[in-house]
Amino acid sequence: MKLSETFTRFVQSGQFGGALLIGCTIASLLLANSALADTYHAFWHARIGPLTIEHWINDGLMAIFFLFIGLELERELYVGELSQLRNALLPTFAAIGGMAVPALLHFSLNAGELSQPGFGIPMATDIAFALAVLALLGPRVPAALKVFVVAFAVIDDLGAIVLIATVYTAEISVAWLAAALAIWGALVLLNRPLGVKALAPYLIGGVAMWYCILHAGVHASIAGVMLAFAIPFRASTPDGQSPSNRLEHGLHKPVAFLILPLFALANTGVTIDQSAIAQLVNPNSLGIALGLIVGKPLGVFALCFVAVKCGLSGLPAGVRWSHVAGAGMLGGIGFTMSIFITNLAFTNAPAMIASSKLAVLAASLVAGLSGLLWLRKS
Repeated sequence: MKLSETFTRFVQSGQFGGALLIGCTIASLLLANSALADTYHAFWHARIGPLTIEHWINDGLMAIFFLFIGLELERELYVGELSQLRNALLPTFAAIGGMAVPALLHFSLNAGELSQPGFGIPMATDIAFALAVLALLGPRVPAALKVFVVAFAVIDDLGAIVLIATVYTAEISVAWLAAALAIWGALVLLNRPLGVKALAPYLIGGVAMWYCILHAGVHASIAGVMLAFAIPFRASTPDGQSPSNRLEHGLHKPVAFLILPLFALANTGVTIDQSAIAQLVNPNSLGIALGLIVGKPLGVFALCFVAVKCGLSGLPAGVRWSHVAGAGMLGGIGFTMSIFITNLAFTNAPAMIASSKLAVLAASLVAGLSGLLWLRKS
């Protein structure tokens, strides 16, 4: 299977981005557990205008990350692995299983407790880290497996977006939400039927929509996804690329090398002491860890097996069941999206956020190493 130039560029970006994320995470953990801890935390809570630096990253820069995710999803739906029903079914089943089983595991341990909203934390998959592990394996794994992992991780991201929009929202302001939807409607009209190809009007409208959604009570990152689907995908420009293609390519490096590393630096600085370690055995942390380490591979493998045995889909060329199991293990690397959802699930519970992040980091490490060792022998 020959990989397209676009996909190859995405994989390469994921490889280097994953390595940088690891470095930033280690740096933030070292700083948070050093003599500079107070300075480190004070920096992220310093205000710039109406928001703290941490909020500008989580509510502002992460909206750009979700714009990138939306553009990537749009491409997959139009011309990628998800554009053909039979090809899309297997990663779709993988994503559904990989979201449902971890959520159910967490819910079974935390139903009725204050930690119940954390059920969405182990549902996520981090594409950058998963691809970074696959890159370490080189030719040991078939190219089709990389495409499969990206496809089910993209659908996984879509599930996370729906979850954020429907579950992890504050009290909604109807007026601000209506204003955001009106702007989005105007941007869709610019696309079709007006056929405006210049990116500037869409980006200006996107900023206005982000501002409205920020005040509406829905997390502002949703503005990025909405904007992605308003930007023309098929309308060619003089350079032969659509506005969506150009923007997606332009966002690769800023997202991989700036936005996600800054997110890691701002959000993974967890204090590791005896109290934090003791919290790793509470129901919430256990639910997160079991969801990512056990639930992900179990859900991915089980639903893929059902889809193939029922004749709904088939394994990609060169991919064996052992590869699918390994892909499920890599799906347990939650990291970016899991930490992002943690911040939304426990808004007013800093201790719960800290223990959840530590569980995510530990479980993602175990999932990544397990997937790496398994696929090396597959």
